[in-house]
Amino acid sequence: MAQKIVYTGKTHTTGGRDGASRSSDGELDIALSPPGSGYAGTNPEQLFAAGWSACFLAAVGKAAGEHKLRLPADASINAEIDLALDDGGYSLIAHLDVSLPGIDHAMAEVLTARAHEICPYSKATRGNIAVEINII
Repeated sequence: MAQKIVYTGKTHTTGGRDGASRSSDGELDIALSPPGSGYAGTNPEQLFAAGWSACFLAAVGKAAGEHKLRLPADASINAEIDLALDDGGYSLIAHLDVSLPGIDHAMAEVLTARAHEICPYSKATRGNIAVEINII
């Protein structure tokens, strides 16, 4: 089955973790710096956390729609992406803390499980990194 591309994000990055990244439309124009360096700029782990949490929350909304529910306006996700180092080199660990005020815990678990099935970031990382999802 042929895939239909619905959007392509384009960036140009220079300098790696000590550089800059700019999107082709100019909406993203950021300095990059290594985690914990104290230099101005963000890092890839923060960008990944922001992208995944935004996508995941949209997927929770889609899952809610499948159950004829609406997400509360104050639904949110706190995302943490750990950069880990062991004998095998660097890896990532993800923590997604999902807040769905007004939705009971059991339904919140159903919605986040479904979101984890359909979110493109979750699909891309499945089996590749450790992922912990909590209802808070």
